[in-house]
Amino acid sequence: MFFKNIDFSKFSSIKIGQPIEVLMIQKGDSIPKDRLIIGHANNLLVSPTPPLLMMLSKDFSFIDLKDNTLTIGCATPTGKIVSFAKKNNIANFEFISKLPGSLGGMVAMNAGVKSYEIFNILKEIKIDNRWIPKEEIEYGYRFAKLNGVATEVRFEIEYGFNQTLLEELVSLRANQPKAPSAGSAFKNPKGDYAGRLIDAVGLKGYNKNGMEWSRVHANFLVNNGGGTFEDAKYLIDLAKERVFDKFGILLEEEIKIL
Repeated sequence: MFFKNIDFSKFSSIKIGQPIEVLMIQKGDSIPKDRLIIGHANNLLVSPTPPLLMMLSKDFSFIDLKDNTLTIGCATPTGKIVSFAKKNNIANFEFISKLPGSLGGMVAMNAGVKSYEIFNILKEIKIDNRWIPKEEIEYGYRFAKLNGVATEVRFEIEYGFNQTLLEELVSLRANQPKAPSAGSAFKNPKGDYAGRLIDAVGLKGYNKNGMEWSRVHANFLVNNGGGTFEDAKYLIDLAKERVFDKFGILLEEEIKIL
């Protein structure tokens, strides 16, 4: 293992943070218990006082196809996975296209699009160097209780990559803002949409300094330049307060606040 200095104002997708010494885990390392594992920082909001952090090194960026089993390292970028699936005519990975980050981040939050989720297609996950069947892991809409650090994932594959499905799913994301953000700020409450609720309480387009509830999609907290952690946290808390006051619904963050 080794340390890497990462500037989260450049590395994180929302462009907020500061340089932090992050412990990089290599193959064969014992995984520390006193650090928080992060991926490619696509859904992170880093405070000025984050916990101790660690990441998987490039040792865990690999794709191995043997017989009918696909094993993928958790540091593997999502774009690389989709390209591999397309090249090898493997089905069920179409929804990953345009989802940012790495496989580990997807697994940690059971990421997906509409009814397509990563846990629908995986078979088992290597957590703290032990293979755990999916059935033994508690997971649901945008969450998974891994109770450890995931390093590899196994999938039982089917053949027949569907380019039409990929294009349909990519088009669903066409209404997302291009400005730096951490993806959807809140999970959709059952039977409703966080974006609709934020819009309904008058916050669509509302800003504090460089941070704004996007005019393109209200559930995206975007950084128009110079936004800080304090600005972002203010807008998140304001949205939760207003939506609860008006609708009695407590919005739950999808963005991870460190």
